[in-house]
Amino acid sequence: MRRSDLRWLSEASAQANGAPRRARDRLLLGASGRTHEVGSIEPEVASRLAGAGVPIARHDVDWIIVPPFDASLELIARWLHDEGLASRWRDELLPVVARDGRTLAAVERSVVRVLGLATFAVHLSGRAEDGAFWVQQRAFDKATDPARWDTLMGGQMAAGESVRSTLARETAEEAGLRLDQLRLLRRSADVFVRRPVDEGFMNERIAVFRARLAPNITPINRDGEVVRFECVRTEDLRARLAAGDFTLEATLILGAEIGRRG
Repeated sequence: MRRSDLRWLSEASAQANGAPRRARDRLLLGASGRTHEVGSIEPEVASRLAGAGVPIARHDVDWIIVPPFDASLELIARWLHDEGLASRWRDELLPVVARDGRTLAAVERSVVRVLGLATFAVHLSGRAEDGAFWVQQRAFDKATDPARWDTLMGGQMAAGESVRSTLARETAEEAGLRLDQLRLLRRSADVFVRRPVDEGFMNERIAVFRARLAPNITPINRDGEVVRFECVRTEDLRARLAAGDFTLEATLILGAEIGRRG
């Protein structure tokens, strides 16, 4: 394949490694002299939070949230939501993870980008026996990328979940499939997306899996978050990726899969 034919993949890779649109300060959790970096925040937003009496304060050049972390983060999330600074409230808790990988707390999903928190997702690239790709169209009312096309399955890891349990749950909810129905299930290289978004900054690590679906198995959505599934030949998928029909994450994942498989 000519290098010019992969311009769309190069552009997606560049977009997945973007700088914040506005300056951001480090966001810490801490107490008793011990602090842990967990994210980043725009100084103006942090100042407004502190001025409103929410449990966040200046810590040298950074901002710090003090314990109890879960309760403090809930107050911060409620204030951000009430002020219209968060995305749609989800009633879903995501883990708050320090740079060393330790989970320190949990927070409402709709504020993770405002706080620049690291998030973790799982995607599944599914192929038919003839090599065609199973893909999904996202629901028209999705909070992010409505109606765009995506991998067979993609979802965020909730607080208390592992990568494997997220894979099993999301595969069942989005595609109506059990893991034991997937052939040659393997983990591929992780994908990282760090880029500015409308609510703030996205810092996400995506665990990518690939598998084969038997001819007698058809994905069926169970949670109302998918409009439909299609099984697409490689050459048609490449054209649709180049046309920008897919989410950024799916473009990176499926682009790598096409390159890996040929």
